[in-house]
Amino acid sequence: MVKNVKVSLLLLFFMSSGIYAQNIDISILRSLNTPRVLPADNFYRFVTNSHSYIIIGSNLSMGAAGFIRHDNEMKHNALDMAISSIVTAGITQALKYSIERDRPFVKYPDISLKTKAGDPSFPSGHTSAVFSAATSVSLSYPEWYIIVPSYTWAGLVGYSRMRLGAHYPSDVLAGALIGTGTAWLTHHVTKKLNTRQVKSHTPDGYH
Repeated sequence: MVKNVKVSLLLLFFMSSGIYAQNIDISILRSLNTPRVLPADNFYRFVTNSHSYIIIGSNLSMGAAGFIRHDNEMKHNALDMAISSIVTAGITQALKYSIERDRPFVKYPDISLKTKAGDPSFPSGHTSAVFSAATSVSLSYPEWYIIVPSYTWAGLVGYSRMRLGAHYPSDVLAGALIGTGTAWLTHHVTKKLNTRQVKSHTPDGYH
């Protein structure tokens, strides 16, 4: 009897926590999204649509510059960024179709969608992609003039997904964590592999 009561209370706690979190999620989104079209929405549509062009463009530019300059480090950085982007996309899509969370504008008619949105909501694919790219380039080139613009752009893309009604705040937060974590892990794994490869090609007695 006591065990059943404990289980019931535990279930009630988790249900209440979930409802509370969902209420915060939609409350924040409602404060960011407006039913009417505002002039600033054009700017946020531009920001949200920039993500693939900037990611692909910067990756290709870095790789091309590495080949032209015969700079192996730059080529490795470009490869690192590409691998991180692919892994991030795979994790994001797997979670989207495992969880299958409805988009906010589907569940709440007062949320106005002001951009294109198709697949399930959680996590935000745009956000995971841009934070993966921002983290990759920041780890490869840890200078303030690289880090600040990279994360400012990534943050704006994440904000735009909420502003335009495409995602809940929790979708964006999860996307940022996935992109950042995947890029960090990829960077350190590829760095170790590159170090081992260099050591294996270094003749004994030479450094």
